[in-house]
Amino acid sequence: MRTPSGSLAAVPPSSLSLSAEEVEQLAEEFEGRSAQDLLAWAVERFAGRIVLTCSWQHQSSILIDMLHQLGADIRIVELDTGLLFRETYETRDRLIERYGIEVERIDPRLTVAEQEREEGPELWRRDPDRCCHLRKVEPLERALVGMDAWITGIRRAQSVTRANARMLELDPRGVVKVQPLAAWSDEDVKGYLFAHDVPYNPLHDRGYPSIGCTHCTRPVRPGEDSRAGRWADAEKTECGLHLPAQQAAAGRR
Repeated sequence: MRTPSGSLAAVPPSSLSLSAEEVEQLAEEFEGRSAQDLLAWAVERFAGRIVLTCSWQHQSSILIDMLHQLGADIRIVELDTGLLFRETYETRDRLIERYGIEVERIDPRLTVAEQEREEGPELWRRDPDRCCHLRKVEPLERALVGMDAWITGIRRAQSVTRANARMLELDPRGVVKVQPLAAWSDEDVKGYLFAHDVPYNPLHDRGYPSIGCTHCTRPVRPGEDSRAGRWADAEKTECGLHLPAQQAAAGRR
């Protein structure tokens, strides 16, 4: 596993970026095409300036397997909040061993103990938006420095907040979001994992269709959508990684 070098901030502006109109046109062109087609295109189009962020859920496992099948060697980043489940870390280690990948870990600027001293105890309970900003959103913004494209595992079937996800989107942070699995159903995901014998997080088999930090994730109940177990005691459905910039900034002070 590798840690961030800090050199990305010096990367000059790129000619690889796309306009909003170009992204919209490409999103239309890739709708209905395979996830592998989009990944292969993106890896070539944004060579050297594309990153995959991993939360070590179903989608991370699938995307890593697809990139391996394509022979693509790209930057892979883990946003480690310091509060992930043991099974999540074990899944990461299994994927590293299986595919021989290098994973760059980007940690929050504050440890959990430092955050408690500065922000008070149980920030995730009192102000979950602030906690997610410190432990997820701000590390992501550092991960995206110098990048033109960001591969994510967003799927429309995950929740109503993601129902309109496109295969390609222009993120307010200035990068192109590449979302190869946007149109995939839960059955598509399970089918791929078993067909290709891909290691995946065992918590998915224990009632956790969506997995985040230990303090903010519970199993879902019958009839709930797949993200109902996240921040179940708060009026919150997203951590801020995939929200418009003005909403993601709600955790800033």
